[in-house]
Amino acid sequence: MLFALDAMGGDNAPSEPCKGAVLACTEDDMLSVALVGKKGSIEPHLASARPDVRRRIHIVDADEVIGMGDNPASIRSKKNSSLRIAMEMVRSREAVGCISAGNTGAIVAGGVLVVGRIKGIDRPGLAVPIPALNRKSLLIDVGATVRCKALNLYQFARMGAIYMRSLAGIEAPTIGLFSNGSEDIKGDDVISTAREMLMASELNYGGFVEGKDVPIGSTDIVVFDGFTGNALIKFGEGIGELVKVIIREEIEHKVLPKIGAALMLPALKKIAARFENEKNGGSPLLGVDGIVIKAHGNSKDKAIAGALHVASGFARLKGTDLIKESFEL
Repeated sequence: MLFALDAMGGDNAPSEPCKGAVLACTEDDMLSVALVGKKGSIEPHLASARPDVRRRIHIVDADEVIGMGDNPASIRSKKNSSLRIAMEMVRSREAVGCISAGNTGAIVAGGVLVVGRIKGIDRPGLAVPIPALNRKSLLIDVGATVRCKALNLYQFARMGAIYMRSLAGIEAPTIGLFSNGSEDIKGDDVISTAREMLMASELNYGGFVEGKDVPIGSTDIVVFDGFTGNALIKFGEGIGELVKVIIREEIEHKVLPKIGAALMLPALKKIAARFENEKNGGSPLLGVDGIVIKAHGNSKDKAIAGALHVASGFARLKGTDLIKESFEL
């Protein structure tokens, strides 16, 4: 399977996307990657790849780049950009999917305008798996559709359920609708209408979810509008950084915490591993007619490889086809 990787997208491009492609192809001998970007910038980062791996990595030259600060509409005007060409490869079925650590807005816009929406889906949803206390939860939407209608929230729930069934093997994933309280009277008109749609559906709807419920993992899927979901994810990242800084300061300046940290090192490593985004790799843009994966902007090689493995797994399970079939009914 060939996947198009935007080699110029992200804070660490092109070195980390290129190294990530080499790592992924080393780990999976059925994987092929088309690195899309400036050929002269890409080639030096492939010099150390094994010959059998290098044969499965191709370079597609693209002389334009959509920067992290560019307007998402650049996907229209920069037709020779690495992201635009990678997505056109998905639309033409030359590539099974597209992976990028670049501009989120441009990735979402490209998913809709270049790859195209699945028939019957009003708006796409960007999903991200997080390690919760009781399970791994899928949050959707975390930034693709900022202002949502009730229909969008309902469709996010349906697509999230298909994703969790196919990739996580959960037969009837529970769905929570994010609101400002657990009581049925909470939420605005959009939330209330979405709740009624979910209750009337065949989905395993578990009720409203509050902010405190998300890290606990009270449901397999939590549905938001894109603005709220993105804000929650960024807040969580900030809390994680704060905790790391506080722990580091306490250990560096006091003797007893240093001794305690040494004794707890194996446990601390296990905890840290649960929160690594490298294995999860990236966030799928669900609702578009092809596989589009958004990797974190500061992704290093392991995270890029993880995103490629997520894309490959979803392709092998025909995840996009399952969503299309569901919305054709």
